[in-house]
Amino acid sequence: MERRYIEFTTPESAEVVDDTVGAPGDDDVIISVHHAGINRADLLQRMGLYPPPEDASPIPGLEVSGTVAALGKNVSDFAVGDRICALTHGGGYASLAIARADHCLPLPDSMATEQGAALPEALLTVWYNVFERGRLASGETVLIHGGSSGIGSIGIQMARTMGAIALSTAGSSARCAAAAKLGAQYVANHREPDLLGQFSEAGYAGNIDVILDIAGGDLMQTNLDLAAQDGRIVCIGVMRGMQSEINLATVFMKRLTLTGSTLRRLETAERARCFQSIREHIWPAIINGTITPIVDASYPLQKVLEAHQHMQSGRHFGKLVLDCRLI
Repeated sequence: MERRYIEFTTPESAEVVDDTVGAPGDDDVIISVHHAGINRADLLQRMGLYPPPEDASPIPGLEVSGTVAALGKNVSDFAVGDRICALTHGGGYASLAIARADHCLPLPDSMATEQGAALPEALLTVWYNVFERGRLASGETVLIHGGSSGIGSIGIQMARTMGAIALSTAGSSARCAAAAKLGAQYVANHREPDLLGQFSEAGYAGNIDVILDIAGGDLMQTNLDLAAQDGRIVCIGVMRGMQSEINLATVFMKRLTLTGSTLRRLETAERARCFQSIREHIWPAIINGTITPIVDASYPLQKVLEAHQHMQSGRHFGKLVLDCRLI
């Protein structure tokens, strides 16, 4: 099967390359890609700062949506032509992509593939980090930093669906209002001074059970101060720096847990187990429209550098995707 895909020849140049894809593995599907989601990991890979694992495709792109083009012999949950979205082990910026069948989800008839491409990575990130590592339970309070991001906008809705109280942060009054519309009970403006003071005034400081942190750096001590007794803080990003100075007394006086993860290093079986949990607990809310992926903009695959610049600017709300049908 003929494929066209993106290759970054330098951090500032991209080419469309042609090749062929062989038969799928026994447990895999080949997807005719309509849209591919853009993630910050893709930008880091382009710049040489986040090399893919040895067993991953060197082609960028971690999530796609489209139709099933071919099936491995062990795959029985899907048929050729089915509309699906999927987490890929690289290879998403292409006209054809390969994914394990147990990393795929069937798209509702009412959902466009543009929206579908915004789901797999965000769903898995939030489920694994908030509900697995963070152990968020119904009735607890969670702070999801970056409510205007793809992860944040889905995370707020997932927390609400699972019966938790969602809080968030965003970088302007308009973004705060938009995050609140998604279900966040309170949203603080992280560009204003004294983030801790904003949450204190709202009555949440010291009462937050789980915090999903995408920033690291100088935000970490604020997270510790915001956390409740026995709180859990899960760090998945370092947008504000890889080094943090913290008061360890806060950790042991509150009995806090500080953990983190990167999904590219998550074992295949763990990903499959998480997707099964997502099917059971979250996918019904996707089907009935309670959870809606937010797509800010779609770019033709050839304009991938322009799309990456958009993400780097931080102007987007929700997800950016690539249209892989127009090459």
